[in-house]
Amino acid sequence: MVNGTGHGLTKYCCRKAVRLLINNTERFERKSLELFIKEVFLGAGLDDGQAEVIARHLVLANLRGVDSHGISRVEIYTKRLEKGLVNKKFNPVHSYETPVSALIDAQNTSGIPIATYGIELAIKKAKNSGIGIVGINNSNHCGMLADYVAKAAEEDCIAIAATNAPANMPPWGGKERFFGTNPIAYGVPAGKEMDIIFDMATSKVARGKIILAQKNKQKIPLGWALSPAGAPTEDPEEALDGVVLPVGGHKGYGIAFLVETLSALFTGAAFGPYIGDLYKDMENAQNTGQFFLVMRADLFQPLEIFKKRVDQMIGEIRTLPLMEGADKIFLPGEMEIKKLEDRTKNGIPISKEVISELLRVANHYKIRTEIFNSLV
Repeated sequence: MVNGTGHGLTKYCCRKAVRLLINNTERFERKSLELFIKEVFLGAGLDDGQAEVIARHLVLANLRGVDSHGISRVEIYTKRLEKGLVNKKFNPVHSYETPVSALIDAQNTSGIPIATYGIELAIKKAKNSGIGIVGINNSNHCGMLADYVAKAAEEDCIAIAATNAPANMPPWGGKERFFGTNPIAYGVPAGKEMDIIFDMATSKVARGKIILAQKNKQKIPLGWALSPAGAPTEDPEEALDGVVLPVGGHKGYGIAFLVETLSALFTGAAFGPYIGDLYKDMENAQNTGQFFLVMRADLFQPLEIFKKRVDQMIGEIRTLPLMEGADKIFLPGEMEIKKLEDRTKNGIPISKEVISELLRVANHYKIRTEIFNSLV
């Protein structure tokens, strides 16, 4: 347990956060948030390595504008740790391994650290053998897949990542939950251009965005979800009790099926309605699965040629004529990069509702909260 002095949340980072807040916004500097979130997870009983990885990952999600997978998850993550629903010890077991593949039993540890471990292992195998395939079972919610495929792209590898999630989406044509939002992501290394990082839910929207709208007391767009009665709704409460819809109708359903196959059926993790719900099931572990496929980008041609061809395609896409009403053609992941640049410079905006949650968690673990002084 952390005492009132904290584990090193420096006066510097607190001053920096307050300075940004005074500029008429509720914005926080990246490092300040990372240090604070790390303190929280140390207080929740995780070791230094896990706490640091989770803090970095969650803040990165906010930096990229993926607020639904950022620090708004701190309260539920710590709550499940508190209740013993997630193993605080990091001790993954390699159930089965070859030079190009590994199946990892996560031992019900936190999802972000074990997924980070899994992608790093897949990258290592790809560097050695050309390809690396890692499956994970007995895992938990692993956050934003973009983080993992970006790591591979930085190492000159092409990567595909998938994870399943608690059931909240019907198969196309049905009205009952079976699949989760089941995200899939890919990363492609470029040369002089930005790496291509694509991350999408197979539902019209990640469920976390509906949860965040609920916290912030906001309506959601029609078409995201159905109420329990099966009607389109703008109310996030009704949406969370009802179902989210697959993106692209039957096409999103088809991709969700593939994600479930790779991350669950292939790895031995729970699938569909057998996954423990992150928010609603406070008695059982989740047992989600993750899947990572990493390939060296020089398997078929020299790396320099591949990267030049990626750059060429990016350049040609950017010069295509625009459709009516469009200002620019964005590359996959480019909007998130623009958001990251802005928030790195100007601070990360955090809603008062999420701040209240963070204060509640910090007070529970007796973590210093100077970072929020100008709001309390």
